[in-house]
Amino acid sequence: MLRAPDGPFSVEPVTLRPLSPTQVLVKIAGTGLCHTDVRPREADIWADVGPAVLGHEGSGVIEAVGTSVTEVRPGDHVVISFASCGTCRTCRLGTPAYCLRFESLNLTGRDAEGVSHTHAVADGLPLADRWFGQSSFAEYSVVDQKNLVVVDPSLPLSLLGPLGCSMQTGAGSVFHEMDLVPGQSLAVFGAGAVGLAGVMAAKAHGAADIVVVDRDESRLEVALELGATRVIRGGDDVAAQVRGATSGVDYSLETTAVPALITASVEVLTRPGVAVLVGAGGLLTVAPRALAGRKVTFAFEGSAVPRVFVPQLIALWQRGLFPFERLVRTYPLAEINAAEADAAAGKTIKPVLVPS
Repeated sequence: MLRAPDGPFSVEPVTLRPLSPTQVLVKIAGTGLCHTDVRPREADIWADVGPAVLGHEGSGVIEAVGTSVTEVRPGDHVVISFASCGTCRTCRLGTPAYCLRFESLNLTGRDAEGVSHTHAVADGLPLADRWFGQSSFAEYSVVDQKNLVVVDPSLPLSLLGPLGCSMQTGAGSVFHEMDLVPGQSLAVFGAGAVGLAGVMAAKAHGAADIVVVDRDESRLEVALELGATRVIRGGDDVAAQVRGATSGVDYSLETTAVPALITASVEVLTRPGVAVLVGAGGLLTVAPRALAGRKVTFAFEGSAVPRVFVPQLIALWQRGLFPFERLVRTYPLAEINAAEADAAAGKTIKPVLVPS
């Protein structure tokens, strides 16, 4: 749990309330650590979330189910994805990533009624433990059945958690927000897990030119290994470097939330062209005229339906077309602070925490 925004993560005992009718108890096998999991260290987010159990890329085995659960059963191996209400207009239209309650269900650490499901911690501290409906930096997670994707028990379960968010976001943005066809081009801003998932998806789609922008040499090397055709090491006028001698790229994927790069993600586009933004934070500053023939959108969770898309990513991985395991380094859950530090320093692209 995170007790203070400037403090370390700690592993402590927590007592849970009984399961509600549609909830399940998942014994966690592994959980990816994502940049979104450290955003509660920011003062404005901390004020809304407060002391919390974070983590939102979990995978594990169901141990118990609520009285009204019909979609999963004990013993199922599952990937846990984001929360959605299931009843609003957008959920009923089959777009749960744009649930009208997405922010309240995923970014507050509380459930639909505005409360957590923690009864107490060691000293009685109130605790938000519904981060993205799962709070999976833990040995166990309480999750609504809607959040779960059942997977084949023969798969390496501890590896699969990142498919529920970062891999889904990067790859889904390419598959669902871009009409990319073989021979087209894509610029990816940021060679973290989300950006590199976009690279792998674009390569699987047959993109002819995949340009990756980042300042970390080691991550750019990984990008080249995963399918990038060119890499840009930042510097002056990134947009001109990306365009080169061409009129621009067909698509861009911006993952960094750095304002200058958000703007550049639009400037690199040819006409017509589409920029997909996924980085949390930052501002887009662009002259309206610069949007002539170009479109900009912001995508939650790659606009994915997890129960459809996670199995598709697994199938691509099994065919060798989505080797996301190359981004993963595992850490014991007790070493979560080392994992956070290594991710911040660029030493690890995708930490996965494994409970003892």
